Amino acid sequence: MPGMLRAPLRRLIELWTEVRLAEPTPDKLALDPQLPTLYVLPRPSLSDALLLDSYCQRHGLPPARGRLALPDSNLPRCVALPARRFRLWPGQATGVAPFTEVITSDTRIQLVPVSVFWGRAPGKDFGLWHLLAADSWRLTGRLRRALSVLVNGRDVEIQFGAPLHLEELHDGDAPRTNRKAARLLRVHFRRVRTRVLGPDLSHRSTMIQGVVASDEVRREIDQLAEKASSRKRLKRRARRYGHEIAANMTYPVLRFLAGALKRLWNRLYDGVDVNGLDEVKALAEDHTLIYVPCHRSHIDYLLLSYVLYREGLMPPHIAAGRNLDMPLIGPLLRRGGAFFLRRSFRDNRLYGAVFNEYLHRLLARGYPMEYFIEGGRSRSGRMLTPRPGMLAMTLRSFLRCQRVDERPMVFVPVYIGYERILENSSYQRELGGGKKRKESPLDLLRVLGRLREPYGRVSVNIGEPLPIGGFLDSHAPGWRDDESPRPDWLAPTVTTLGRSLTRRINRVAALNAINLTGLALLSSPHRALEYATLTDQLALLCRLADSPACGERPSLPDESPEACIARAVDLDMVERHAHSLGDIVSATPEQAALLAWYRNNVLHLFALPALVAFAFRSRHQRSLHELCDLLTPLWPPLAREFCVDESADMKERLAAILAVQVDLGLLERHGEGFTPVESLEGRERLELIGRMIQPSLERNALLIEVLLRSGSGALDRATLKERSRALSERLGLLSGREAPEFFDPKLFETLIDTLEQEGWVWLEQDRLHFDECLKRAAQRASRLLDASLRRRLALISRHREEAVEAPSEVSAQP
Repeated sequence: MPGMLRAPLRRLIELWTEVRLAEPTPDKLALDPQLPTLYVLPRPSLSDALLLDSYCQRHGLPPARGRLALPDSNLPRCVALPARRFRLWPGQATGVAPFTEVITSDTRIQLVPVSVFWGRAPGKDFGLWHLLAADSWRLTGRLRRALSVLVNGRDVEIQFGAPLHLEELHDGDAPRTNRKAARLLRVHFRRVRTRVLGPDLSHRSTMIQGVVASDEVRREIDQLAEKASSRKRLKRRARRYGHEIAANMTYPVLRFLAGALKRLWNRLYDGVDVNGLDEVKALAEDHTLIYVPCHRSHIDYLLLSYVLYREGLMPPHIAAGRNLDMPLIGPLLRRGGAFFLRRSFRDNRLYGAVFNEYLHRLLARGYPMEYFIEGGRSRSGRMLTPRPGMLAMTLRSFLRCQRVDERPMVFVPVYIGYERILENSSYQRELGGGKKRKESPLDLLRVLGRLREPYGRVSVNIGEPLPIGGFLDSHAPGWRDDESPRPDWLAPTVTTLGRSLTRRINRVAALNAINLTGLALLSSPHRALEYATLTDQLALLCRLADSPACGERPSLPDESPEACIARAVDLDMVERHAHSLGDIVSATPEQAALLAWYRNNVLHLFALPALVAFAFRSRHQRSLHELCDLLTPLWPPLAREFCVDESADMKERLAAILAVQVDLGLLERHGEGFTPVESLEGRERLELIGRMIQPSLERNALLIEVLLRSGSGALDRATLKERSRALSERLGLLSGREAPEFFDPKLFETLIDTLEQEGWVWLEQDRLHFDECLKRAAQRASRLLDASLRRRLALISRHREEAVEAPSEVSAQP
């Protein structure tokens, strides 16, 4: 193009466009300043070249216009791979990559691949929007590209690849080196497009037709038709199920949600912090990603999709409960990528076949996916026990895919941490025994009315990805040779997989102002601490979490302890009272109940260090050997409750914790023994850490006490759970621990499951039986509790026993 037209067009590009995202950023682009730089675009595009030229000049990168200053070369600084054209007959030239003249020179040079995306949309025909809006997998003509620049000028992404050095590829044959370089670049560009745009989407109706016509669904229809059902009617029902389930991801809605959610987060939250996404971006190019976040709020659905879109990744298809498929909200979520499933479809074989096939087709084609392994939102703030349904269907789909060499699949654990959630009041009502309200469009209006309230910051932390193939190699070694659609090893492996994912989620928890304040304040006897003591305790907790003692890798707050307390006050989570002798920070009963939810988000990080600290409450001096003998049998139930690793060497972990607590000034070493420090401040700090685990120990002790007093074979699971819950509720009222989460029935269910898995109790004719092993474990646990606590627990359980026996005694009188 003549220079007289190029200059004004470049000026228009500068004025009209805005680069929303550039990866890596200019300061992280590993360019060698001593080598000439040749930028390579995936296809000829004047708009891309002009935008790149402007961007390089603005950020001090090597220029992208003009000619390379090389001998015997007149090559531009920015070139494009030739577009692939249809061959009419063999031997017709399709264009040659323009590197030959650079290869023949003796000068070293670095090639920098650059992908430019003008907006982003799945590759699907969306009518007029598809014409105007954004890049897709289809090639674009000049007119359509011009319209796309007009529409998407404020939504441009630039993806830089790692520099490629030609001399490393050169083997003496310039044409062959040229082809090799072009092939490597095309592979890179294809992977980048897959990561950003996702796989090429099929139309929703085409997907549903394919699901209904699949062998698995047809086989189920044939089996049901043998029971006097009409095959035609069953096929219509399967198609109806497909329309009920399938997503309808559309670019207009994605674009709308991206803009709307940006405004929502800016109004609702002070910011969204994202950690650990770089590894996921690398995997997205050639892996199918399955995001498995913790489920704390309805906002989770929207937040993760927004973060991924903002960070240059394709938003996933999201498995959502059918309860969200309501007027107004359901169609919007469906077009944003949600597909809906019923809570249970065990008795509906046809629905199960349709859903399984739909899920398999999404995974087989490489669409990123998201679902919550907990099933529902956590009302207590803890990770819930994983539900096996979606995990089992994913593994079965993986087995089918691997038999045809599809893309490998990877689970991506995601921790989402809030400083304040929208559902505070509803969670407390439900934990107190209230029924869950059915979702309705009116809930959206209620949320809109609360947007002016402060909600603090949000953290999205990405855990260590878990490749499915590698996981199965470790836990089901013969899976590659097993051709069964439902192998025997599937059920136990799904259980192990769920635990592994919850631990990886918990491992990257986010400490923030609210959960730290809750950890410290709720450990005090009366939910109140002096301001100076609270700041010291917050600093201590951060140092403890950042030490090897925790064995995890949480993110820490950027604020100082003083700023954390100020934020908690601003969010109405605590109260600060001025006093002449020093300010006091306290929580009302209502605030304490809310703080307990946020404390439970991260309590697992300190479970074992708190257990060690608590061990010094009943005895002044303990050795490592004694602690190991005392705590090892008690740790598995607690580890299951908190969803943390229980397989690590206990002696090594305890030694590391003792060493850290000595360094923090909490313990002193005397030969082979350890004792609390002599200072009053040090003892108080150690006691506050130990109190964090006390509610869990009390709950466990109460349940075992109820079981032992009742006798082997006397109780079923439901009765034991209810009696233990009632006793915990009574204990909570007597001890000032009236937060509903303290007597959450799900905690007792988890403990009973753990006792069964450890072999301490077992079921016979729906009754729980035990032997001397449980009695010995109870005696060992009592050594951890001081005399006053043992007496209180025994008194509460005895009162309960008398209350249960009294009616029968009265009825027995004549």
